[in-house]
Amino acid sequence: MAKKLIKQLGLLHVYAIATGAMISSGLFVLSGVAASKCGPLVIFAYILSGILILPSLFAQAELATAMPRAGGTYFFISRSLGGMFGTIDGVGEWMALILKTSIALVGLGAYLSPYIGLPVNVIAVICCIVFVLMNFFGAKEAAGMQVGMVLAMLLILSLLVIRGIPAIESGRLTPFAPFGTQSVLPTAAFLFISYIGLTKVASLAEEVRDPERNIPLGMLLSLVSVMLIYGLVVWIVVGVVPKEQLYTSLTPVSDAAGLTIGRGGAHLISLAAVLAFATTANAGILSASRYLLAMSRDRVIPHGLSRFSKFKTPKNAIFLTSGVIVFIVVFTGLEQMAKLASTFQLLVFGLVNVAVIVMRESGIKSYDPGFKSPLYPFMPIAGILVSIVLIPKMGFMASIFSMGLVGLGVVWHYLYASHHVTRVGAVAQMAQRVGERLLSHDATAMGLNEELRQILKEKGLRRGDPFVQVVNAAETFEIPPRQDSDDVIRHGAQILAKASGVSSDLILGALLQRNQLGETPAEAGVALPHLLLDDVEGFYMVIAHSVEGIEFPNANQAIHAVFVLLGSRANPAQHLRVLAEIARKAENPAFIDRWIRAETPEELKDLLLSEEELVNSDAE
Repeated sequence: MAKKLIKQLGLLHVYAIATGAMISSGLFVLSGVAASKCGPLVIFAYILSGILILPSLFAQAELATAMPRAGGTYFFISRSLGGMFGTIDGVGEWMALILKTSIALVGLGAYLSPYIGLPVNVIAVICCIVFVLMNFFGAKEAAGMQVGMVLAMLLILSLLVIRGIPAIESGRLTPFAPFGTQSVLPTAAFLFISYIGLTKVASLAEEVRDPERNIPLGMLLSLVSVMLIYGLVVWIVVGVVPKEQLYTSLTPVSDAAGLTIGRGGAHLISLAAVLAFATTANAGILSASRYLLAMSRDRVIPHGLSRFSKFKTPKNAIFLTSGVIVFIVVFTGLEQMAKLASTFQLLVFGLVNVAVIVMRESGIKSYDPGFKSPLYPFMPIAGILVSIVLIPKMGFMASIFSMGLVGLGVVWHYLYASHHVTRVGAVAQMAQRVGERLLSHDATAMGLNEELRQILKEKGLRRGDPFVQVVNAAETFEIPPRQDSDDVIRHGAQILAKASGVSSDLILGALLQRNQLGETPAEAGVALPHLLLDDVEGFYMVIAHSVEGIEFPNANQAIHAVFVLLGSRANPAQHLRVLAEIARKAENPAFIDRWIRAETPEELKDLLLSEEELVNSDAE
């Protein structure tokens, strides 16, 4: 069994990682170059670029809350579109993160070089080593440092806004669109790199506490605050710095600080820039290594890259990521890195939006996101169109490079990955659902349903799930010796019929048919005959207790606990979460021993509801 990462990141960590990954070169270096493309209209170009990433934000939040696993878009796409597309995404996303991290390290070197007198690349390599050590000793430590760096950076930028707004000269904002309004979209495409760090947090979903709340909320708060910061800071930069200086400057924000706050202000902004590049580089190494971890777990790349250090971090993945970053920093140009990273990231965003459509249309009941992309299907379709429109605006060479990475992913998949793993994803089930037998494998046979159900167990119940009420209201009975599974189901169906008002023949017939076909989940001493019907309101449970144990089809051991459930077809995901919660409790080695020893209905129900009792039993 693959080792699991520790859930140790909260809302503030999610916000800090997303924010730190965004406020970087897009503001401190590119704002002057962007202004030279559309003049003061660049303020709206920044806002437009942030709006264009919204569909992909919603798509990533939905997939991350349904499948909180390390690897982010690689995991999502491999489970939805299949192994080949997963390989393409994994290779490309890892490279995009590495390229953006390399840009941040070079920017860090450029801002520090005047102060410490070392070459830019040397500083970049040293900083890379520092961040690698931070990530090696643990995600919480790395993310904790991220929070401090982001807060300091935001305080410094706030000072610039407070001092800069009164200094804005309205004359510098006219004409507002000197190159025409048509220049805003190409500029927004150029600035897209300013926001792509937002979705890095999806690759850390496995380490986030309460991911269904913290991931979408953290990402949205981060995007809104960064759009506000970009708009205000760029407004000051354009309104303070002379055009002749601004259009050729690679330090436009520092220039604006020098003119509004003075020399000390320029030094403060340089410090903010250093913090910005540091947070981007730190988050990049943290996220990129999790892509390697996820691919290694799936045997898409050598399994040795999933090995953990004693600090519970993927050490080999971190070291390989840092080695490639150092190579790029030393041998690749800054502008080319930015274009390549943006181009492939847009391609990945397009695939992510396709993945949401595939997962929704596949009909897989265990696909249970805690957050759903709004205005479906128009929102993910808009995300796909954003990628189609913006990729050509990145330039011919960048587009060729992205196609080359696609080709590399395909070749690697067929020469290596396809021999170690077989995965077709939810697209197979969707194809079957609409009658298109385009794929020869079934998503269930490939283990996707089982994987999603395991994720349901790990995520646990959602706020509002009536598990406690269902258990407390359940009727219990003792299974007499030498009864078979059909007898137990027959008795349970009669009780459910009285409680729900549904025909006992309807309930019994469906449950017996599923049981005879071996479709009743039965393992670890627990059986879960369950049924969804259209005419049922709410959830009903019957609890059966056996000391001697009975046989169930396909069970590899005697069954001592039987939970017969009836739920509404209108809410299948909630029904599955209740089943998953029972299965999760039953996985505890102490559960069945305690269950067999229980003598009263109250003891049986307390065992289901008391997590602490099972923990204490382990200690015994």
